[in-house]
Amino acid sequence: MVPTRLAELLSLPEAQRADLAIALWESLSESQRDQSLPIEPALAAELDRRLAEHMADPGSAIPWSEVQRKLRG
Repeated sequence: MVPTRLAELLSLPEAQRADLAIALWESLSESQRDQSLPIEPALAAELDRRLAEHMADPGSAIPWSEVQRKLRG
């Protein structure tokens, strides 16, 4: 990528940069994602366990604002 073009993209507002990042990620196929960001089997199992736990009890989730407050406190 041409550096000046990258600088332009990096100067976009946060929300637009986030939207762009998501669009780029979603443009990859599942196999491309797996190849570019390999996950160890143990980590994949832990993520699956946490997702299943959340799906079983969605009310147990902690809002991001609460997490931030605890980290700052």
